[in-house]
Amino acid sequence: MSNERSRPAPAALLAVVGSLLGLAFGAVSTTDFAAHLDRKVHGVTCSFVPGLISSEGGANACATALYSPYSSLFRRSIWGGVPIAVFALGAFAFFLGMGVWLWRANVSGIPRSVRVAYGALGLTPALVSIMMFTISMSKLGAVCKVCSGIYIASILVAVSAALVLKGALEEASSGPPLVLAGGVLAVILGTASAAPALVYAASVPDFGPFVGGCGKLEKTEEKHNALIKLPTSQPTKKALMFVDPLCPTCKAFHEQLTSEGIFDRLEPTVSLFPLDGSCNWMIDAERPVHPGACVVARAVICGEASQESRQVLEWAYEHQPELTAAGKVSPAAVKQIIAARFPKEAACVDDPKTDRRLTQMLQFAVENHIRVSTPQFYLDGQRLCDEDSDLGLSYALRRLAPEVLP
Repeated sequence: MSNERSRPAPAALLAVVGSLLGLAFGAVSTTDFAAHLDRKVHGVTCSFVPGLISSEGGANACATALYSPYSSLFRRSIWGGVPIAVFALGAFAFFLGMGVWLWRANVSGIPRSVRVAYGALGLTPALVSIMMFTISMSKLGAVCKVCSGIYIASILVAVSAALVLKGALEEASSGPPLVLAGGVLAVILGTASAAPALVYAASVPDFGPFVGGCGKLEKTEEKHNALIKLPTSQPTKKALMFVDPLCPTCKAFHEQLTSEGIFDRLEPTVSLFPLDGSCNWMIDAERPVHPGACVVARAVICGEASQESRQVLEWAYEHQPELTAAGKVSPAAVKQIIAARFPKEAACVDDPKTDRRLTQMLQFAVENHIRVSTPQFYLDGQRLCDEDSDLGLSYALRRLAPEVLP
């Protein structure tokens, strides 16, 4: 009999295990986020086992989630914002405390009204996880493993809560009034969730003095009128971008500008800067960074005649893996893929006029002493620091060009 009494109830065990998992994965996600506060590039952990696998700045679903606008709150007022994961830390700490209480009291030793309140509040992490999972699938097209760990932890806590709630509803009313018990637990949960977030927000350095301190264009006008103006729906601010259509970072930056509603509030001009030695003399022809990028860049130029340059560029971003693979085979293989979608543009890729215009864009980059790196983004000639092009984008734009923020 004594062994049965000392054995933890399943609901208590689930609460403790789920909370510990949530704390572990929440800590990993928060640490990955906070590491970027030194304004440097860092790897992003993406593993079911916290800390086991790290991507050193490479692309993975966890990096996609972290850099997305859905990973944090208050991004305009705090550099990077306050990560959602830090709220999870406080919440899981609360549920860990509740799980230990359930364990020690063997569940039934806790007043019924308190158990009912726990049963209701214990479902909230799962509801938040469902919302974040929906956003991940519909907006990002991927679910990171660290996020999945938090989702699993939330489900374990929710199952614990459901078991406790079921048992409590089958009993007669006891303990303090349900409204009082629920109100007290809700306040404790809210305080526990907010406390780490407040500490995090207070600890973030003031990066305001660094915004806009990365230089200006020496020449804002290209004398041959070679640059490409992309159409947008609500242009409010002139922007100049040096991009490579096969550059993954350029793709990520464009997608961020688009998803946050910023791109269509810009008046963007593009200077193509393919990191491919077949047209760019600043790149070793034997070791191109993005082979095939010259062909794609020329296709973007050709799209201007039919006012489709933006469509070609965005299509290239969308089909980067396919075009990159073809580029490693031959320029002709890249051209063949382009021809299947944009036959007119593919037909003018080899035109000497197209090649000359691309050369003029590259010369414009040389005249401005542009680093051999993409993307580079300028607002009215003021360069946006690389460090502010992902997590700090909203924060920086609020100071450089608040009118482009929706």
